[in-house]
Amino acid sequence: MKKTFLISVVALTLVLIGCPSKPVDETPVAEQKPLVVFLVRHAEKVDAGKDPELSSEGKKRTEDLTEILRSADIGHVHSTDFTRTRDTAAPVAKASGVEVEKYDPRDLDGLAEKLKKAGGRHLVVGHSNTTPKLTELLGGSAGTEIDENGEYDRLYIVTIGKDGTANSVLMRFGEPFEKKEDEKKAAAGA
Repeated sequence: MKKTFLISVVALTLVLIGCPSKPVDETPVAEQKPLVVFLVRHAEKVDAGKDPELSSEGKKRTEDLTEILRSADIGHVHSTDFTRTRDTAAPVAKASGVEVEKYDPRDLDGLAEKLKKAGGRHLVVGHSNTTPKLTELLGGSAGTEIDENGEYDRLYIVTIGKDGTANSVLMRFGEPFEKKEDEKKAAAGA
């Protein structure tokens, strides 16, 4: 009986030595896919209505955006479900041979996670309040607040490498934004 007990203890010890203390996750660690996201506010609109179309200046800006991104190898184009954002996104989508994918501007966290998981090259068309916020959620720098009254020339580029490191650049495109004289005086307190 003593011999049987000793053999059982040795056998149990050998079995336990071969077992790790924590279960081993057999799933390989997911590597971050490289990601490049181009982010813009919609182009100029005809008026301040609820869902206005693009103005002639806005249509020109979409041409400028399409030209700038023509060799960027865009694989996905995302837009909120408003006429001005869809119409800003459509020419780039057409030139890239992809469909415009709609997103909910109230769920920017979800969109940021979706983009990070997908990797690739994306254009995201949003609004003066959503574009800087999404840039930050992706790890980029939003810069100063967008001037709601006329600043449509920002192009953010956020890159996220395989190691998850994010970098961003803020560029300008199309007709440059300049504050009007009366806005400059009001800002200066005159």
